[in-house]
Amino acid sequence: MQQILVRPERCLGCKNCELACSVAHSSQGELFTALSSGEQPIRRVRVETNATHSINLPIQCRQCSEPKCVQACMTGAMQRDEQSGLVVNHQEKCVGCWMCVMVCPYGVIVPSEGHKVALKCDQCFTLDRDPACVQACPTKALKFESIPAFERRVRQEYLTRFLTGEEA
Repeated sequence: MQQILVRPERCLGCKNCELACSVAHSSQGELFTALSSGEQPIRRVRVETNATHSINLPIQCRQCSEPKCVQACMTGAMQRDEQSGLVVNHQEKCVGCWMCVMVCPYGVIVPSEGHKVALKCDQCFTLDRDPACVQACPTKALKFESIPAFERRVRQEYLTRFLTGEEA
């Protein structure tokens, strides 16, 4: 399964990923149309910054192997999709109790007060392409790939830096 993986050392904190996520999940699918229609698109990825403003980190659903949100959901709205492996929220079943929000260890499930449903990253699986946040990242801090491919690429990059003397 592919995941949205992060290289924090590359994140500028520009929040392009947040904006792209909001637009991708708007009913209009386009920024100015969504805003002019009065819609307030809600992002499902957040860029967090540490206290010294030296590290930025885009945070979104980690698609846990044992998701606490699924265990806590009293209506069965939060489920793991067997085909894709994604943890999804079937909004038609969601009653807005926010149990999933309370138990998420990453704080990435967002309560939509206006609609009384929980919102979370769905990796833009309905868009038939890489997630909007990944596409919008100007520094490629976000990657959409399998964990083994990601770790292999990181090791290769380290080896290249080591051999060129960039890594001490």
